[in-house]
Amino acid sequence: MNVSDLVYGAYERRLMGSLDRDRIPRHVGVMLDGNRRWAKSVGADTAHGYRAGADNIQPLLGWCEEVGVKVVTLWLLSTDNLNRPSAQLTELLGVIEGAVDSLASAHRWRLHPVGALDLLPATTAEQLKAAADSTRDIDGLLVNIAVGYGGRREIADAVRALLLEQAAEGHTLEQAAERISAEGISDHLYTKGQPDPDLVIRTSGEQRLGGFLLWQSAHSEFYFCEALWPDFRKVDFLRAIRAYAERERRFGA
Repeated sequence: MNVSDLVYGAYERRLMGSLDRDRIPRHVGVMLDGNRRWAKSVGADTAHGYRAGADNIQPLLGWCEEVGVKVVTLWLLSTDNLNRPSAQLTELLGVIEGAVDSLASAHRWRLHPVGALDLLPATTAEQLKAAADSTRDIDGLLVNIAVGYGGRREIADAVRALLLEQAAEGHTLEQAAERISAEGISDHLYTKGQPDPDLVIRTSGEQRLGGFLLWQSAHSEFYFCEALWPDFRKVDFLRAIRAYAERERRFGA
């Protein structure tokens, strides 16, 4: 072990020890951004960047468990990403399928797909559903796998489901419209029954939401990290948790 490793380890332990355990976020959303730029920076192809990013998922979940986070949402593929060139999309979906299979095989976390699965290739959608089924009874960290996910699409799907539910109960369109409420929409989101994210982390230096958890993040705290996702380290995560704990949450103010 070299000097830099010793210094890094000491700093990591100091960060961990400084956390206020009463102010740990219950739900953390993570935008895993920067895989392609990372690949370019190391002179590798895009697929290598995707794989390096996938390799960093399990360590992240371990860090979340260590500090006491209960729910994690990982944004792996947006609805906009589905418009990428076919060859690139096939590569990315292959990496995602492999990552999800690895998470399910660990039998350590409860996986829950969130997104418009009907927009995905049948094999990808089936693998996501199978991962959810095989981990359904695990009493551990709940991990939302956001694939084919877009915040606008989610809200539209929630309103559509709410209206169909009202129609099935025999209500007219006018009656259904009168019954639409914020609570009703929340009850039909992909993350229904879960706490909204307390903290949203985006890597790669980009400072925009990009459609991630649009409804649920109304009161979230945001943390933007310069590190590209494959380079995101435990100290980066702990800094995000520390920054969250130090903020005064205003909930809409």
